[in-house]
Amino acid sequence: MKSHASNRRMLRAALACSALALSLSLGTARAQESVAAAEAEGGKWWFVELSGAPVADGASLATVRNEKAAFRRAAAAAGVSFKERMSYDVLFNGFSIEVSVANRAKIANLPGVKAMYPVEIIQAPNPETAGNVAPDIARAVDLTGARIAQTQFGLSGSGIKVGIVDTGIDIDHPAFGGSGTPGTTVFPSARVIAGYDLVGDSYNSSGTPAQQVPVPDPNPDDCNGHGTHVSGIVGANGGGFTGVAPGVSFGAYRVFGCTGTSSSDVIVAALERAYADGMQVINQSLGAARQWPQYPTAQASTRLVNKGVVMVASIGNNGPGGSSPDALFAAGAPGVGDKVIGVASFDNAQASFTVNGTPYGYNQATGSPIAPTSGSLPMAKTWNGVAPSPSTSPAASPVNDGCAALPQGSMNGMAVLIRRGTCSFYQKAFNAQQAGAAAVVLYNNQPGAVNPTVAGTPAITIPVVAITADQGVALHNLIAAGPTSLVWTATAVGFPFGTGGLISGFSSFGLNAELTLKPQLGAPGGGIFATYPLELGGAATLSGTSMSSPHVAGGVALILQGRPKANPRTMQTRIQNAADPKNWSGNAALGLLDYAFRQGAGMLDIVGTLQATTIVEPSQLSVGESEGGPKSFTISVKNEATTSVIYDLSHSAAVAAGPNTQTGASYNISGTFNAPATVSFSAPSITVPAGGTASFDVTIDANAGLPDRSLYGGYVVLTPQGGGAVYRVPFAGFKGNYQSTQVLTPTANGFPWLARLNGGTYFNLPTGGTFTMANGDIPYFLVHLDHLSRRVRFEAFDAVTGRSWHRVSDDEYVTRNSTPGGFFAFTWDGTTFTGKGKNDNQWRTVPNGQYVVRLSVLKALGDENNPAHWETWTSPVITIARP
Repeated sequence: MKSHASNRRMLRAALACSALALSLSLGTARAQESVAAAEAEGGKWWFVELSGAPVADGASLATVRNEKAAFRRAAAAAGVSFKERMSYDVLFNGFSIEVSVANRAKIANLPGVKAMYPVEIIQAPNPETAGNVAPDIARAVDLTGARIAQTQFGLSGSGIKVGIVDTGIDIDHPAFGGSGTPGTTVFPSARVIAGYDLVGDSYNSSGTPAQQVPVPDPNPDDCNGHGTHVSGIVGANGGGFTGVAPGVSFGAYRVFGCTGTSSSDVIVAALERAYADGMQVINQSLGAARQWPQYPTAQASTRLVNKGVVMVASIGNNGPGGSSPDALFAAGAPGVGDKVIGVASFDNAQASFTVNGTPYGYNQATGSPIAPTSGSLPMAKTWNGVAPSPSTSPAASPVNDGCAALPQGSMNGMAVLIRRGTCSFYQKAFNAQQAGAAAVVLYNNQPGAVNPTVAGTPAITIPVVAITADQGVALHNLIAAGPTSLVWTATAVGFPFGTGGLISGFSSFGLNAELTLKPQLGAPGGGIFATYPLELGGAATLSGTSMSSPHVAGGVALILQGRPKANPRTMQTRIQNAADPKNWSGNAALGLLDYAFRQGAGMLDIVGTLQATTIVEPSQLSVGESEGGPKSFTISVKNEATTSVIYDLSHSAAVAAGPNTQTGASYNISGTFNAPATVSFSAPSITVPAGGTASFDVTIDANAGLPDRSLYGGYVVLTPQGGGAVYRVPFAGFKGNYQSTQVLTPTANGFPWLARLNGGTYFNLPTGGTFTMANGDIPYFLVHLDHLSRRVRFEAFDAVTGRSWHRVSDDEYVTRNSTPGGFFAFTWDGTTFTGKGKNDNQWRTVPNGQYVVRLSVLKALGDENNPAHWETWTSPVITIARP
């Protein structure tokens, strides 16, 4: 199967399926009659999952390896050729392979093959900014209570081994006990006690054929930077930095080269090594957006939890304020995995400037110099109209603020206020810079924070910072009223003077495709100044859920040290119980809690977890769809204290989100609603005896006034009579019938199409087409998938008689498109299979003639036997006329 893509994202995922006799592409539509062919993105690497359990699930190593040998024999007997890349025994039973389209189709139907999944291409994130003045890790550790855990509880994470699956660690950095001189520290070192470089410096899964071959190395030193930054957050201790758990020991598992991309098959191999090395906590600051919990990285991570390893993973950077914005159901693997702690991002305490004495917290833009901490500038604005309401939809009221060239010298020495919208952040900053501006202050055109990128050529050489829509409107009005000055400061601020402590604009929304609550909780990830390789400056500021995840991993290390008798398998429960939900970032002053399916249980509270004397299980409630009426759950409360406790039971509502929009350049939620769920309890309070357990029932139903297909959520709250720690259980659900979600949406192009590819462009063939099936003259099917699908099946039929020629493909756990106008392109090579079973599939080449192909899509959580849970489309007539 071949895949193509024009949609860029941190982890650019091929379609999560095992299409038989098809190839796949992903693109963005451009016109009604033709669309540009998507850029080739590989697709020749595949995971092969065998039917038997892996070692972690109880199988013997001998049994697992015998199954692999049997697979190889079956492939040889069938005349199927492929190249093994990696083999897995413990966390996943199978291989990753390189294989042609035709042979991949045959492998998928060999005896013993359970499923195939595309090996995903993973892009290592780049730093947001680099320098030595920014909101730093010291401020971030205060937000989670890590500083108190260190200074008042005497905890450092000593004795805990934390695995970092990333770009490696700069073992020479003083923060990790290194010498401070590049290339002089011996690995393993006093703090980086284990690890492996699985790929080598030159590895680039998107590079040349030679670069795509891993060249392992025993030393996992970091020449990229991301892994050193992540590790510094977990446990830096020296060189001017103190991380969350400065006493941990590290295992470094390098899965990226110095530049370029990695691949998810390397990630699974790294997890097997980390498990073999005895890592107690593993952090993965990486992920595949819009994935299912069945994806191999998620499966492997869940199995590690079952073996007693605490697995922490970033949930993704596809929030509406990110560089690759998306909306609901964007959470990525492995963070979507069952039992994996998926982590959202909250903004760090922000650097600030003042205007008329009022602080304005800001986010530093990528690609510009860091703003100073002293000095003042007069302010100006480029747009002289009336400032719009912060809630004004940019689609309804586009503003070209700063998009046109400004008169030379018109902004000399000014800090220029510019509203987001229409053109790129770079274009706005460049126009202001060319007009003589000394700084640019960008403000959002929608609720929440924004993390802009102004990298470009020529470079932006003046500081560019970003503030919220509310802040921007206030400044707009001040400038309009008279002379206004901006004063740079070294003061860090949070809400209400900025977004510090609120959810980051880039942080992805859940739920996962099975309506499970994701993420589990959050931590600081927006604007973290931490360690970086010495050769790259030694320190840098990065933003992302990549930065929030290691805060949780480090926090878990402190908790494991502080509560050594705690079962690691209960870690998710403990940290969710004590977490602190935060106000809605869109308008925090309203006092409404942010989406439970975006912040999970809330901000990590390390001290609260350490001091907790109560365990509440389950620690989260996935309510599912509301079509069947209210859902009831039994919640168990265990009291570890020496005295009984009476808890009053209540409910705190969180804001709800309308279904994803189906137009525009990116997905957006169609609205935010204050529509509390109906929540009732079996009793108003519960008495839990000392050392004992009690339970209560809670019943939850969606608000009747909430639009169908919205997501809603809130928190079950346990408040002790007489004072003490409050415990919460987050919940989230889907309003209405989940299977009412349309998957095959037409977009502006009227997909699905039967299409021909010619000269890099797909041409629509609404009345049918003739194909020779030679030299690339084959039919394409262009399909937009608006939601994740449980199954996508193509079948061929004789166009005249209706005779079934059986299946063209049958794919499971399929992702959705990343944009409302994106599409997947499948091809048919003229072969089909019976689909009767692994041992009696018969492949055939259909004869020349006229055919139609029927596409059938089974919706997420759909019942295969319920016709209402399928969507179908039948192609125009395809005439096969081989020479």
